[in-house]
Order: sequence, then structure tokens, then C-alpha cells
Amino acid sequence: MTDLLAAVLASAEAHPEDPAVTFGRETLTYEQLGRRIGTLSQGLQDRGLTEGDRVLFSVRPGLDAVLLALAIVHAGGTVVFADPGAGEALFRARAALAAPRWVAAESVLYFASSGPLRPLARRRGLELAPYARLVPDAEHIYTGRWLPGVPRGAVGLGGLDSRIDEPAALSPDHGQPALIISTSGTTDVPKAVVHTRASLGAGLGDFAAGVGIRPGQRVLTDQLMVGVPALIAGAHWTMPPYGANPGARPEQYLALLPGAELLFAVPAAVDAMLRALDARPELTPQHLDTIVIGGAPVLRPLLARIVERFPRARIRAVYGMTEILPVAIADGVEKLAAEPGEGDPVGRLASSVSARVDDGELVLSGPGLARGYLADLPQHPLTELRTGDLAALENGRLTLLGRRKDMFIRGTQNVYPGLYEPIIAGLPGVAEAAMVGVPDAIGDDRVVVVVVPAVGPPSSPTIAHALVSRVQRALPGLIDAGVLPDAVLAVPDLPRSGRSRKLDRVALTASIAPVLRSVLGEAVVPPE
Repeated sequence: MTDLLAAVLASAEAHPEDPAVTFGRETLTYEQLGRRIGTLSQGLQDRGLTEGDRVLFSVRPGLDAVLLALAIVHAGGTVVFADPGAGEALFRARAALAAPRWVAAESVLYFASSGPLRPLARRRGLELAPYARLVPDAEHIYTGRWLPGVPRGAVGLGGLDSRIDEPAALSPDHGQPALIISTSGTTDVPKAVVHTRASLGAGLGDFAAGVGIRPGQRVLTDQLMVGVPALIAGAHWTMPPYGANPGARPEQYLALLPGAELLFAVPAAVDAMLRALDARPELTPQHLDTIVIGGAPVLRPLLARIVERFPRARIRAVYGMTEILPVAIADGVEKLAAEPGEGDPVGRLASSVSARVDDGELVLSGPGLARGYLADLPQHPLTELRTGDLAALENGRLTLLGRRKDMFIRGTQNVYPGLYEPIIAGLPGVAEAAMVGVPDAIGDDRVVVVVVPAVGPPSSPTIAHALVSRVQRALPGLIDAGVLPDAVLAVPDLPRSGRSRKLDRVALTASIAPVLRSVLGEAVVPPE
């Protein structure tokens, strides 16, 4: 059975003198990484962390986050990823569901969520829960220098292992819960996925092998679910500085690429960097040999541009989900050369994934599958995952066909919004995105993209928001030409319904109908 921590520590033993992870000016060798994980683990246990304890975790990707997260799992705890940007109500609901005994956060979050500063954070659009008081009787860990608002008795990361001589031994319990991560949910029923050391080990080991990460390769990413596979493979993981955003500031991010051999990015970020390189081709990095794309569907127009700009680079497109990652990995050149047709070929199944198609729906299982959803455990563990995706499976190769009930038709083309909405939502300035088909007078569908601006959302649906034109300019070359929208609108929010808070496409279409008639003409049929 593959084990996340055992795999990382095995790399530490195999490559002791090699660089393991770099953040800013600090680099740890594999020997130093393994020892720090062990001593921090012992420090946590000395402070009272016991097997099964959950730790609400809000530390930005960086060296502190890597060390602390791995040490928590090593000590028998469970990391509960908590995004402070989710809004206070949802954050509180997720915290209540997880019932953590510990809180780990950056000192700046304790400071910003303390009484006097919470109104200021709220005025800047950040609804922060009060970290110091959120979990009654919690033990607190902070990273960064001490700031006002850090609770009395909290321990700094540096203080956890400063007096530890002997690292803790790793528990042999592969089935230990290691990670809880929320996918979606309301303030009433958050949806949180529980992974074990074994499920993460199987999935992230598959990621490293399927992408082809090699020992010593310089890997640039801020994603723990990509960086940890780099550590498993013995590569050199380099983390970008805080605030580096390839989608919003591509030129700044390009300055990091000369030192990288493998880059991971989401499609919208790759698009932004390619546009920057089109304007400044002399900045094209010469040593980048692997480009890994994930987090949203990777479509032919973007692949063609990557191949043109980086003809010698290997391209890997990763398809996966929170419950099981990866599901399949595609070679970008092969994907681009595939005969165009309905659906998105997402590549060959990962070695630990079993898949079947039941009445058109993709169903997954295997050792990388999460234990289940926190609210359902322990009574109802996951044995297989019904994805809701329509798919075709042939000789281990998977093609996604969208989601049946969300499909609409433009001309002779079936349009599956689920293939495009994650890409649009990844564009800078977009908080949420939806694609709907609005019937016209002859029964065809007009394609309409609706976005919720991350900053300054309008009070009602409009085409006048500045984000609309930016999205219109960004979509050609990023999504298929056959689904480029007839209109783009900005809205204050997306209507949702039911306990699962699913997007209500009927209500959305009704809410934008008056604006659409003025933009597209009276031929647009108003929704019933």
C-alpha cells in the first residue's frame, strides 16, 4: 500500500544532499526536509496533538505550509484546509462540521480577524471569521512573526521543534485520515472530502509517474497537490513568492520561469502567460521541458498555442477531482492530433484508477479514491464515485462528453457548459462563471456567458461592466471557436437552488432575459 508520508521520507533517504524545496531565499535539502518534518511532528505531539486530532489550516503556500502540513499528518493529525476567503458564514459552517481541536494560521490572519480590524477587512471585501475565538478551547499554532491578535499561549512554528533532538517515528497506519478539503456546500450542509495517507499516496504517486516527474527536475508550482508528487519523485520543488499570480500578473510570473524545468498552471493562467509571450517573445524560457495543465478542461485551441510557443516541451493535461486525483493524464500533442469530434479526450486512466461507464455516466473507484464525505462517515464510506459526467471509455482511454441535463445545441454542435465554465471562472477578476443557451425564434440556442466580478459586482445584469470586455477578449484561443459566446454579461451573483446549492440555469436565464433582448434582439425567446 502506497503511503503519502512514507513516500516523501523515502525520497529524503534516497536523495539526502539534493535540494528538496525552495521558497524565497531558503532551500531545504531532502535530509533537512525529512528531519524538520520529524522534529515538528515530535513538537506537535509534545504539545498534545494526538492521533485523530483535526487542525483547521489557513497558511498560504510556502515553506511553512509544506513543513507544518506534512508534520501534522506525520504526528497522526488531519489537516483541514480552510479558505478564509470563503466568507464568514460558510467558513464557520465548515469549521463546525470538521470539529477541529487545533487551529493553524498565519499571524496576519489572527491580526486581521481581531476585533478592531475586522470592519476594515470587511470593507475590503474579506469576511473573516475571528480565528482566535472561532474554535473554543483550541490549541493555536501561528506562522510568521508574532502580531497582535495571536491568542495567548499560541506556539510559533519555530518554537515547535527548537528543542527537539530526536524526530518522531512515523505511525504505520496507512488508513489514517490525513486531509479534509471542502468542494462545495451551503452554510447548512458543507461538502468535505476526507482523504487518507493511503489514498493521497496512491493518487499523488500516480501523478508523479503519469506526468513523468524525475529526480532533480526543477518544478515550479504553489500547489501542494502538485508539489508533494515532486517530492515523492525526488525533484526540486520551487514555490513562487506570495502574491505571484500568473493569470493576473503574467509578466511577473514569467520572470520565475528561467529557473524551472516543469511548470504547473491552470488553463487561464497558461493563456495569460502565452499572451504575454506573444507581446514579449524574447522572454520565452529556454529550459522549460514539461508543461502540466490541470484544474479545468484543457481544449484544443490552447494546446495548439502551447505547442507553437514550446515545440520541444512535453505537455501533460491532467483530469481529476477532489475525490480522486488524477483520474486520467493526456499527452498534449496526442490530444491535439486526435480526430476532432464530440467530447474531450482526457487521456489514459491513471494506473490506480478503475473506471466504468454506467448508462453513459462515468463511475470511478480505486486506491486513490477518498474515504468519503465527512458528513457521511463512518456509516457511508465511498466505495465508488458516480461523477455525473457523461463519458466514453475505450482501451483505457477516457473521453468526457459533458453532463447530459446541462447540454444545449448551437447549430449542429452539442454544447456542454461544464467543459467551459471552469476555464472562464479561472480568468483574472472572475469570481464565478456560467454558460447558458437561450433559444431564439427558430429553435436554435444563443450562447451566453455570465460572470460574477470578483471586485465591484454590478447591482443588476449588465454588459457595461469592465470585466465583460476583458472576458470577451480572453476567450478566443482559450475555448473552442464553435462555442464562443454571442453575449457576455456581468451579474451580481448566480442563482442557486436546493440543499446542494446547484446552479439554477432556468432562474439565471430568466434574470438576464431583459438585457439579452436588448443585446441580441427580439428574436431571443424569453424563458417560461
